[in-house]
Formats: sequence, structure tokens, C-alpha cells
Amino acid sequence: QVQLVESGGGLVQPGGSLRLSCAASGFTFSRYAMSWVRQAPGKGLEWVSDINSGGHSTDYTDSVKGRFTISRDNAKNMVYLQMNSLKPEDTAVYYCHASKIIVVTIFDYWGQGTQVTVSS
Repeated sequence: QVQLVESGGGLVQPGGSLRLSCAASGFTFSRYAMSWVRQAPGKGLEWVSDINSGGHSTDYTDSVKGRFTISRDNAKNMVYLQMNSLKPEDTAVYYCHASKIIVVTIFDYWGQGTQVTVSS
């Protein structure tokens, strides 16, 4: 059974930090690219960051560059998102997403999400 379980969300003051974790099971984690995607209240899904299967290539949406860092540990089947200098506009449910493309078929899985609230 495939599972992606996020943790680490919570309430933090502006300027604070949080570290999100995503534990993966039920599939070959090291063969999947991993992403963090968020959904702010009343808004659509927004891609935040991704990391390739080997962990050597990362990318970020402009609004989080220099503040967020994505990483993964393939030995532990874990992916992380270190979030620093948090702003109220970072408030959202953060989802962990795994994806792999074979020829023209996309295989992907989603976690249940973890709430991040940035407020004083």
C-alpha cells in the first residue's frame, strides 16, 4: 500500500522556521522525483519545490527561493522541506507528491497534507 505521510506543520510567527517531513512507503522511493505542493485558503494548488530521484537537482518557485530548502534521504525514504523566514503568505496546506514518468505514463502519489500557519 502506497503511503506518503507528512508531518511538521503547525503555527509559527512571521520570520520563524519549520521543517516539514514526508515519509514514503509502498513504492520504490529512490526512483521517484519528489515535490512539495501547497494550497492556500481559497486558492488552487501551487508547486513549491521539487528534487530529482537522486537528490542532485532541485528547483523552487520564485517566492520561496533563498528561504526554503528541499532535501531527501533515499536510505530512509524521506523527503524534507526546511522553511525559514516564513511569511504570512506561506500559510497553506503543504502536500508531498511523488512522481515518475515511464514513456508517456505518469505514476504519481499524494500525501494527505500538513497545515502550516504563519501568523503573529
